[in-house]
Amino acid sequence: MEILILETNIFYTGKAEEVLSDIESNSIDLIVTSPPYDNLRTYKRVVGNNKVEFNGYSFPFEEIVEELYRVLKLGAVVVWVVGDAVIKKSETGTSFRQALHFIDKGFLLHDTMIYEKNGPSFPARRTGNRYSQVFEYMFVFSKKIAPKTANLICDKPNRWAGFTSFGKSSYRNKEGELINRVQKPTPDFSPRFNIWKYNTGKNYSTKDVEAFKHPAIFPEELAEDHILSWSKEGDIVLDPFSGSGTTSKIAYINNRKYIGIDITEEYNEIAKERIKNSKQLTEPNKKTLF
Repeated sequence: MEILILETNIFYTGKAEEVLSDIESNSIDLIVTSPPYDNLRTYKRVVGNNKVEFNGYSFPFEEIVEELYRVLKLGAVVVWVVGDAVIKKSETGTSFRQALHFIDKGFLLHDTMIYEKNGPSFPARRTGNRYSQVFEYMFVFSKKIAPKTANLICDKPNRWAGFTSFGKSSYRNKEGELINRVQKPTPDFSPRFNIWKYNTGKNYSTKDVEAFKHPAIFPEELAEDHILSWSKEGDIVLDPFSGSGTTSKIAYINNRKYIGIDITEEYNEIAKERIKNSKQLTEPNKKTLF
């Protein structure tokens, strides 16, 4: 296998598993991606008339996970955004099977996060039997050890900001003397929770009209929040299912390097155009200033 010299700020057209196999081992700092959803067969079920392969999946999921593990640096992170379809009156459970496979291949499941949408694509009916589906999973995996980079976004206002805790805190030093600890006031903001809510749809997910030529995009803000959380400036961010290039665009704006992979040249051209029309930040991202 010929391993390419790592090239960044580029989009590759091809099958994810094949392009990944040409990327240097231990070279990627962060992966943020959303794979194809639920075009799959599980056990004895078949989806529509689609012929499915790859051990029950319509794309080589297991082979791709192997490559993701290989190309990531120690302590680097994969953010895997995935949801489940309802097929034959049952949710498929694909998200859970995929998460467990990541673990089986050596990844640590660092966090199970939720991407909450502002509204459902198909609202529940009063005569129905299911509540409206408004979330997807954001599985955060790390390679072998806890994430080497973790910049938690601290934008949750504290109710008791500026106050110190009640009572006094003290300890005894080696000489047995009682020492009072200095009490610091509660900061204005704390790290947010792991359920992140975003507005979706045109002018919400992105203002780039051309991006909606792709059938499934996720909000730019979602990509940004993960890129800020799990990488630093100058890091390499990879998306093996690049689509319209949201991950790469946001990586570029926030002064990271990017690699996008998609099987469709048309989508890569859209992604290139979005990058062309973007400007890199010259000041720290406001979300990092809390």
